[in-house]
Amino acid sequence: MTHDSLIPVIRRLAIEAGEKIMEIYQSEDFDVKVKSDDSPVTAADEAADAIISAGLRAAFPDVMLVTEEQADSHSTRSDTFLIVDPLDGTKEFIHRRGEFTVNIALVEKGVPTRGVVYAPAKQRMFYTLADGQSVEETGDLNLDQAGPTRAIHVSDADNGALMVVASKSHRDQATDDYISKYNVKDMKSAGSSLKFCLVATGEADLYPRVGRTMEWDTAAGHAVLAGAGGQVVRFDDHSPLVYGKAGYANPFFIAHAPGVDLKEA
Repeated sequence: MTHDSLIPVIRRLAIEAGEKIMEIYQSEDFDVKVKSDDSPVTAADEAADAIISAGLRAAFPDVMLVTEEQADSHSTRSDTFLIVDPLDGTKEFIHRRGEFTVNIALVEKGVPTRGVVYAPAKQRMFYTLADGQSVEETGDLNLDQAGPTRAIHVSDADNGALMVVASKSHRDQATDDYISKYNVKDMKSAGSSLKFCLVATGEADLYPRVGRTMEWDTAAGHAVLAGAGGQVVRFDDHSPLVYGKAGYANPFFIAHAPGVDLKEA
């Protein structure tokens, strides 16, 4: 597998999975089940996972695959692996708020280096090119032919007036307490990994997450943000957030434009 061969595959699979997700989203009703960790799962999560997993295994049979919906993949280990959240923002999906995403990323030596984040209900797609630069694709998002793209880059953050983005479904007092340490110009709420993309495009400067996440929730957004000049660090000591951890669980973290003067937790 090369980065050149990877990007067209993950782009196409994200769109294909997004089409299936929207088919279910636009139906009159869909079943919601509860997993062992009390998180919800729908037929859309499972259908999107089947599409992406089959496509990745066919294209890159020698690369380890970790995906949220396949528990047996959560005990595997490798320096290089593909990691998938087929539908991030299931609560946004269930409540028909539109802010859910398809996420596919490549992790190399603990770092998410390439990835795609697709928000099918918003018709916004962000991904890294083979050289690592992040773009947003515009146009019709044709399955087999990439359309025009625009390079994206983080803001030149002004610490006197930051735009902050926070979780729509997981906002809490601890998050608000941390945000209050900054001089905030305005705030946005967003669901799923779209928050990373808003920082990547300069639509926001800072995204703190004081709550549980897993690596499949963040890897693709992390890759897109890094390719746009941004950073993702641990909340406690501001060291880089690394991947391939036992159980694939993340500590609290902060995603930000490099110009932001990070405050202590």
